[in-house]
Amino acid sequence: MPKFSWEAETADGKIRDGVMDAPSAQEVESRLKQKDLTPGKITKKGGGFSLDILGKSVPTKTLVVFTRQLATMIDAGLPLVQCLDILSQGEPHPYFKKVMIEVKGSVEGGTTFADALKKHPKVFDNLFCNLVAAGELGGILDTILNRLASYTEKSMATQMKVKKAMKYPMTVLIVSLGITYGLITNVIPTFGSMFKSMGKKDLPAITEFMMKLSDQMILYMPYIGVTAVVLIIAYKKFYATPKGRLLFDSIYIRAPVFGNLIRKTAVSKFTRTMGTLISSGVPILDALEIVAATAGNKVVENAILHTRDRISEGKSMTAPLLESGVFPKMVVQMIGVGETTGAMDVMLNKIADFYDDEVDAAIDGMMAMLEPLIMVLLGGIIGTVMMAMYLPIFSMGDALSSE
Repeated sequence: MPKFSWEAETADGKIRDGVMDAPSAQEVESRLKQKDLTPGKITKKGGGFSLDILGKSVPTKTLVVFTRQLATMIDAGLPLVQCLDILSQGEPHPYFKKVMIEVKGSVEGGTTFADALKKHPKVFDNLFCNLVAAGELGGILDTILNRLASYTEKSMATQMKVKKAMKYPMTVLIVSLGITYGLITNVIPTFGSMFKSMGKKDLPAITEFMMKLSDQMILYMPYIGVTAVVLIIAYKKFYATPKGRLLFDSIYIRAPVFGNLIRKTAVSKFTRTMGTLISSGVPILDALEIVAATAGNKVVENAILHTRDRISEGKSMTAPLLESGVFPKMVVQMIGVGETTGAMDVMLNKIADFYDDEVDAAIDGMMAMLEPLIMVLLGGIIGTVMMAMYLPIFSMGDALSSE
């Protein structure tokens, strides 16, 4: 079991310290409070093996099921600690089970549910924690949890559609590259050796080109592989910086084929998240800050933060959104209507539903365009290689028949 060094303050203001064996820092905090001590610094000591390094990713579906079940139990009148205890006992995911036990311990120690969730940012993001805080404050935690579950389900469905759309062209591209590599490094050298053994010197230009390309590929493949790895690492490092992320996200959102899909997905996510936050009672400035953090695209994030700054200056929401150039005019006009009528949450959710359908249509359109292009590309590569290899054989056959 992990060891934690701790410092705490007694009721008369004296500082005490020590080392405690406990499953988590939250458990140490809870035990100290039971001894009438005010916890201060709690630090995990080195050594030993900990499950903290394993399985820190909790599936979205697991989170949705937890949220739904917790909402049902709270609606039925069960105390929050009892709900968490029941759910943790029946949770099959080991890491999430551990998180739930720690959250329950924090709540038992007097921490609010939202603050207990904030101690686990890898599982519960700002959106989740802020909505739970709004639910606790308004006494409608069960309603908020149901909204969270519905929001997460719809967001997950949109993400799955986009991932599915991207998976097919990427798979075909990888297969195409693999086939091309195999033809150039294995098939062409075999034919080249055969032509040399037959004393064939006057080869067609395309055959000569493919044989030279094959020789160069075999010679420089290790360097090409290392260069590719270096470029991927450099891309990831640069993309992790604010300037790099802004540069590449700007390229992605304006890309000819995928840009339209990325833009529509961003609009759907923005309106869905914003609508859920506003309908749950989160102030609009706080809601915009949360939405910006979960945007997933730096261009969209900057547009939302710019809108937030303008609203804090007393401006309306529509003008800065339109200035950004990210959000379509129709979307901005509908948001303006919602702002005027006081039903912005309803309008935002309607826009999100509309753009979910638009994402489906964009995916179908993209696939309808990409499938024939991919087939033409793959067929062109294989056809070119085969033509380059068989042209000399055909010319040899013609020479023999003429004799």
